[in-house]
Amino acid sequence: MSHLSERPSKPVVGVPMPHESAGLHVTGAALYTDDLVHRTKDVLHAYPVQAMTAHGRITALRTEHALAVPGVVRVLTGADVPGVNDAGMKHDEPLFPDEVMFHGHAVAWVLGETLEAARLGAAAVEVELDELPSLISLRDAIAAESFHGARPVMTTGDIDAGFADSAHVFTGTFTFSDQEHFYLETHAALALVDENGQLFVQSSTQHPSETQEIVAHVLGLHSHEVTVQCLRMGGGFGGKEMQPHGFAAVAALGARLTGRPVRVRLNRTQDLTMSGKRHGFHAEWKIGFDAQGRIQALDATLTADGGWSLDLSEPVVARALCHIDNTYWIPHARVAGRVARTHKVSNTAFRGFGGPQGMLVIEDILGRCAPLLGLDPMELRERNFYRPGQGQTTPYGQPVTQAERISALWRQVQDDAGVAERQQAIAAFNTAHPHTKRALAVTGIKFGISFNLTAFNQGGALVLIYKDGSVLINHGGTEMGQGLHTKMLQVAATTLGIPLHKVRLAPTRTDKVPNTSATAASAGADLNGGAVKNACEQLRERLLQVAGTRLGASASDVRIVDGVARVLGGEEELAWDELVRTAYFQRVQLSAAGFYRTEGLHWDAKTFRGSPFKYFSYGVAATEVEVDGFTGAYRIRRVDIVHDVGDSLSPLIDIGQVEGGFVQGAGWLTLEDLRWDTGEGPHRGRLLTQAASTYKLPSFSEMPEEFHVRLMERATEEGAVYGSKAVGEPPLMLAFSVREALRQAAAAFGPDGVSVELASPATPEAVYWAIEAARGGGARRDGDGSPLGTGALSHA
Repeated sequence: MSHLSERPSKPVVGVPMPHESAGLHVTGAALYTDDLVHRTKDVLHAYPVQAMTAHGRITALRTEHALAVPGVVRVLTGADVPGVNDAGMKHDEPLFPDEVMFHGHAVAWVLGETLEAARLGAAAVEVELDELPSLISLRDAIAAESFHGARPVMTTGDIDAGFADSAHVFTGTFTFSDQEHFYLETHAALALVDENGQLFVQSSTQHPSETQEIVAHVLGLHSHEVTVQCLRMGGGFGGKEMQPHGFAAVAALGARLTGRPVRVRLNRTQDLTMSGKRHGFHAEWKIGFDAQGRIQALDATLTADGGWSLDLSEPVVARALCHIDNTYWIPHARVAGRVARTHKVSNTAFRGFGGPQGMLVIEDILGRCAPLLGLDPMELRERNFYRPGQGQTTPYGQPVTQAERISALWRQVQDDAGVAERQQAIAAFNTAHPHTKRALAVTGIKFGISFNLTAFNQGGALVLIYKDGSVLINHGGTEMGQGLHTKMLQVAATTLGIPLHKVRLAPTRTDKVPNTSATAASAGADLNGGAVKNACEQLRERLLQVAGTRLGASASDVRIVDGVARVLGGEEELAWDELVRTAYFQRVQLSAAGFYRTEGLHWDAKTFRGSPFKYFSYGVAATEVEVDGFTGAYRIRRVDIVHDVGDSLSPLIDIGQVEGGFVQGAGWLTLEDLRWDTGEGPHRGRLLTQAASTYKLPSFSEMPEEFHVRLMERATEEGAVYGSKAVGEPPLMLAFSVREALRQAAAAFGPDGVSVELASPATPEAVYWAIEAARGGGARRDGDGSPLGTGALSHA
């Protein structure tokens, strides 16, 4: 076992425990960025001036009427920026634009003594525009060939030979929706200038170092003149990886110009209309199968709706391409990716970061093709799994390690869920109920862990031991409710060999740990856990030397367990607090900076080849649904999940992440339907679903009636911190089983062999139309067994 994955005796990791701030969360005592306003004197409030046009060039911006509003202190415009007027890492996102690029684009910000004064001031600002043509839908952008950014192509094998050897070839298209993050806490920032002219920015951000960088370049400062702190976030889900930077820069600019603290906090409507979403995608595909239903070749083009600027669209598309194979071996493939430029908010990271979009394409293909091949969908999926010992690699050339876990989890879920027996019961139920149908679907996932950009796979930490034996941890990861801080406390206590109550965690700050990566890509525990462990190991080695001298033994013979240093095989011992005091008086350094870099990664973005991931996380879910044939309404009767998190650092946290990820994925695939005004009227480009009243989120009523989640046993991950695996993003894709169960239930209303096309999200309305298509025969096999094509699916 590797040094990084090996666990000592009596570890604190692996022990189920609640979230470190759970008590604060449920009592309302937890402080978030905007709560700090009430603890800060003389705060000014910022309010955006939004241009309600999808696309137009600003010809006049008049602020004098706003300055006449009582309580208005200043109006911020592009003329006030001392540095670079840009809030993006691609330099394509002007903080104060000359050209409006989406409906609701902020063109100026008003600072007021109160939020109401700032709002009234913003309403008084006059903006004149020359309206320009706009592209709202993804299909319109594709037709207009409106693209930006890189256009990668991933190839493997000989695609022409693959199709020539295929007994069955199908083609089709698939367009699926974007998704709103809808975190509990909207975007927020609070900036102030201290007596030395240093800027201190509190921000609800997943990437404090990048927020620091953007604030510095907008203000024309060096990074050491800006400190960014993230106390905690009320949810992030990727929506606070890139998009907080501009809001923090507005607050910082206001504070710099007025000398007073400035607060930016978007209300829900502003957050929905000004911040990016998960990328919606359009896929065109052609797939070939042999006579046994094994995939021979895939040719696909994936187009992401990037919105008006690039943001993170390029790496999102890259990860989508890297995950189109999911758990299936595709010997011959050509998959192209591109980013469409539309006049909508700039889409951004969202849990899974393109992986869900790529995997959804192949799962949709298999779900649609299985009936045409005369195969049960479960059988078709299992026949195409990666197999151990076959030397199989992904389409981008990375060997698939632990492929045996795919089949093991598949069998485990079927056993746990009693799939065979329940399928018989479902068949009997469907025969007896002509207007209500049930279905059970099983799907699996293979998700790569690490940032695609190799440089981001590093983490830092600063660990301090005080004279009284208490320990304070600083690390580069941010806490958004996912339990990262809880895991870091457990890692530190385990590495030092002390009880958990001895360790406390400080808020994430750029002046404690520099140049950190975003808390994203499910890599938070891997990177920061490795760094915390490294720092604690440095301290432990120093303390073992002290303990060895005090106990009259070699340091190599001393162990620290449960806060006591003991000599192996002896009775001599030294309590932790006394050991620390002894080390202090011997002038032993009691602080350490830790660092971790993920080894073994290599990636060539131009050739789209390499091994960008440290390892793969696996999981399988079985979902049973019941569908009403009159309305398309449905309920999730039961879900069974077994998920691979390696050796869990914190089982209670990990199970919560699996449950939450699954429900959020089910929301994306079945409920959350973003709508935009695509008409030619004055509101073209306006987001129509601007509130929880019109944008439906998963709630208790959408939870499965039975929900069984367990973690894979004996699943140590060599080369990862204490043998664990990432858990944040992978479970979201387990929700594919919900959508596939709905497809199968809709098909059950029609004759055997019907191929059902199902919109995404599969709302009750969409399910109803799928039922109607199934009743009409849909795409199905004819009398001699050859497939018939209809709609967007055809037999080539």
